[in-house]
Amino acid sequence: MFGNRKAYEVKEGVVTLFFEKGIGQITPYTDEIINVFSPTMCEEHRSKAIEGEKKAGIHFSVTERIDHLEITTAALKVCVYDDFKVDFYDKEDRLLCADYRGDRKFGMAISEKCLEFLRAEGHDVPEQSDENYAVQVVKKMEGDECFYGLGDKTGFLNKRHYDYEMWNSDNPQAHTDAFKALYKSIPFFITLRRDCVYGIFFDNTYHSYFDMGKEKDDYFFFGANAGNLDYYFIAGVNMPQIVKNYTYLTGRTPLPQLFTLGYHQSRWGYETSADVRAVAAKYRDLDIPIDTIHLDIDYMDQYKVFTWNEQDFGEPGALIKDLARDGFKVVTIIDPGVKLEEGYAKYDEGIAGGYFAKTPEGETYVNAVWPGDAVFPDFGNPVVRNWWADNQKYLVDLGVRGVWNDMNEPASFRGELPEDVVFTDEDQPTNHAAMHNVYGHLMAKATYEGLKKYDGRRPFVITRACYSGSQKYTTAWTGDNQSLWEHLQMAIPQLCNMGLSGLAYIGTDVGGFGADVTPELLSRWVEVGCFSPLFRNHSSKGSTRQEPWLFGEETLQINKKYIELRYKLLPYMYDLFWECEKTGLAPMRPLILHYEKDEEAKNENGEFLLGSKMLVAPVVEQGQTHKMVYLPEGVWYDYWTGEKKEGKNFFIREAPLDVCPIYVKAGTILPNYEPMHYVGEHELDTLILDVYDGNGSYIHYQDNGEDFGYQSGEYNQYEFVILADGTLTIDLLHQGYDKLYKKFIIRHKGHTQEFAFTGKKLTIWL
Repeated sequence: MFGNRKAYEVKEGVVTLFFEKGIGQITPYTDEIINVFSPTMCEEHRSKAIEGEKKAGIHFSVTERIDHLEITTAALKVCVYDDFKVDFYDKEDRLLCADYRGDRKFGMAISEKCLEFLRAEGHDVPEQSDENYAVQVVKKMEGDECFYGLGDKTGFLNKRHYDYEMWNSDNPQAHTDAFKALYKSIPFFITLRRDCVYGIFFDNTYHSYFDMGKEKDDYFFFGANAGNLDYYFIAGVNMPQIVKNYTYLTGRTPLPQLFTLGYHQSRWGYETSADVRAVAAKYRDLDIPIDTIHLDIDYMDQYKVFTWNEQDFGEPGALIKDLARDGFKVVTIIDPGVKLEEGYAKYDEGIAGGYFAKTPEGETYVNAVWPGDAVFPDFGNPVVRNWWADNQKYLVDLGVRGVWNDMNEPASFRGELPEDVVFTDEDQPTNHAAMHNVYGHLMAKATYEGLKKYDGRRPFVITRACYSGSQKYTTAWTGDNQSLWEHLQMAIPQLCNMGLSGLAYIGTDVGGFGADVTPELLSRWVEVGCFSPLFRNHSSKGSTRQEPWLFGEETLQINKKYIELRYKLLPYMYDLFWECEKTGLAPMRPLILHYEKDEEAKNENGEFLLGSKMLVAPVVEQGQTHKMVYLPEGVWYDYWTGEKKEGKNFFIREAPLDVCPIYVKAGTILPNYEPMHYVGEHELDTLILDVYDGNGSYIHYQDNGEDFGYQSGEYNQYEFVILADGTLTIDLLHQGYDKLYKKFIIRHKGHTQEFAFTGKKLTIWL
């Protein structure tokens, strides 16, 4: 494609190579992050994922070799050959990743006769292609690769031998591991080999394709229908470092408000304020902790965004104010489709300002969603994003505490938006083909900025569709799952891979959105949801309601047990998000992230880590009351019984319906809060520490749980240290928040001690 190299130049930190048939550029962003770029469509990167200056201005050398150009940083050696073939080595001269030198070997075509039979029986007919993509990179397989990441994809943790597409899709069918694409496009993956690890981020917003060795065992590839050749090679000594480097580029999840980490109840089917009030009252009557209730599309007037259905939900904001008095926070859904209706303020404003996407002929593009005929804001236009951000004031003034962005792939009822629908890319016209995968991302960004402007607290935004970098603005959920055991099983690798892909604040619809949940399935699902960053029970009209009290006393008590456990562990979860803002590491993690040399961890789909201290091994099969548990190296303690277990072993753990096996690593100091019904019910002036024998330390973070004061130092930081001799110390490392804990409660091997705290270092003998 590129031909032989003719010359090169180094200017402003960019190495530009001139080939017979094109230009290639190598840009070291840091010692461990290298950008490979060719302006196959335009001269600029125009990234939607990367914001701000990320080039660190590092020193690197460029050396002419006999058959290649060598670019060397402190951590990497990049060798660029003719035809813009690029190989990467570490500083020990070990090959990490090389371009494949052969041609792709396309599969055998299916005959037209076979295709006719498939169509006649109603089968989905696979698309056949024996052509390379307009933009494509093919990398050599060394044979020991495991692949992780790729965002919101179905199937198993390790993506080796699978292929996927990046094209945000609203597919109402039950998702299986055969699905190529879902709601989110995160074109980033981590390659783990026996002696090295690296990441690749393909920053291309067009319909793109990833084949992780399915087509041929000799290579893997990624490509797109259009756009630039633009990818980042990301090195690091281990998987956490790869995630840290990737999120350095694309941004990290900011610390959320504390209440958002509590329990959420939602249903598409709360059709009146009376429905919502009844649900809220029942939770309080049963003493089940809960912070948040979500309002789906029925709260709007005829599904028109930024309106209120007064007929069924009463005076605007009254319901929200009443719920707030009992500790509830309300989140409202918003879709991008604006009802086509003259006289409706949002439509009229958008038409007057030219805020909606247009046909190639210049007319406002019309499709259909919930309100009927609808038009679509052009979120690629900064003016439109500002308008959308300003509209959040309507919701904030009602008392809304979070905004849930849905249908933002964008979804539409009369077929997908054509690729030639005209949008804006910041300062120039473009089309839907380029903007489709970032539509939800830009909507979330506008929503975040509006809530930040008009509420002042840390914005709580939820999105269904997004792109790399969306984690800076929004939490996400896996979309319209089903009340199926397969979907509960899939939740673990799906959420773990999203976490590896930078989306740290994620969850599934607990119990399943569609179909009918059973008492057993809901019980097992809440045992997973308890440890998911976003813990929301959500279901759809036409399906069985999923409030915990509807399935009998046993199911009620199991739900209550794990929701109460979630509130006990809130300080641990909050600490993990504090860590996440610094490192990019999600709270929910696959075992392989911390045990990448462990062969058993490479394909562990049924367990996960919460941080690095807790291992959760839920039962996710119908009728099972035992769990085959694998513990990686080290000493672990059963959370429920205190039993000591040696790692690098499998064993069977009894797990009746009310037991989710949980293990805590030796030397852990695990923070807990005292019981509460909701965040803000009482002052959090006491911290309980569960102490496990061994050597270990733990940093605990404390602030007001709401605003941005922590960014200017308004927080407290404590260090807890446990030694093998049974000595525990508590020390205040940083004091910037005026509400220190008044008391620590220490729990160790069934014994409890209480200590007043004045800010001075405590030494405790257990």
